[in-house]
Amino acid sequence: MTTASLHRDAPPPRPATGPATAGRALLAQTLEEIRMTLEQGERLLLTFVIPILGLVLFSEVPIVATGGVPRVDFYAPSVLALAVLSTAMVNLGIATGFERSWGVLKRLGSTPLRASTLLTAKLAAVLAVEAVQVVVLGGIAAGLGWRPHAAAAAGLAAGLLGTAAFAGLGFLMAGTLRAEATLALANALYVVLLGISGMMFPLAKLGTFAAVARLLPSTALAVALHHLAGTGTAAPLESWVVLAAWAVATPVVAARSFRFS
Repeated sequence: MTTASLHRDAPPPRPATGPATAGRALLAQTLEEIRMTLEQGERLLLTFVIPILGLVLFSEVPIVATGGVPRVDFYAPSVLALAVLSTAMVNLGIATGFERSWGVLKRLGSTPLRASTLLTAKLAAVLAVEAVQVVVLGGIAAGLGWRPHAAAAAGLAAGLLGTAAFAGLGFLMAGTLRAEATLALANALYVVLLGISGMMFPLAKLGTFAAVARLLPSTALAVALHHLAGTGTAAPLESWVVLAAWAVATPVVAARSFRFS
């Protein structure tokens, strides 16, 4: 997401640097973003602990009927969707919001590190953390009896679209709201989307509200993963369209409204 040239509050353009220098800067900042994520306990709680606990609890205890689908086959895709939501929207949005509030983004903007490189590094770090989440959660789910179908490979495309959509939402909140407001709104959205997106229980249980919920990126991602990684069937076209629309719209809006200070 290139935002430096899209808003008057963005840091001034930096002199051009060679591809090798830019690549090293991107790699260094990406590794730093990953390190900060893994060193903060509250972010690890949201990123790993809560999804793992949810996966084990709901897969092993018949709390909610899953419509005839084996519980682990329903909740393994659910927690993968939840992992994308928590990492790409909540963690990214809150961390970026406080960095903006503390003046970190503005100070970094005065260094040779370009604003576009900084935001790209944050997205790359999100993808790296999500890759670890897939391995960890997928391994635990496999131990509980989940056997992903061949169609699960297409779930990577759905995950990338979901990441773009939720990262756009995270950047939108972080770049326009106070840090405290971003913290409150991101956590509130997390709880709301968790409850109405078909992640923790079948979407059919929402009744008539399900038609509205299907327009949300969280629902589209959950439905796509339930089909691709849960039952091994093709994801509905509607889910792909909704995911693609959000994946384009939210980053564009975030880029146009992002303020670095």
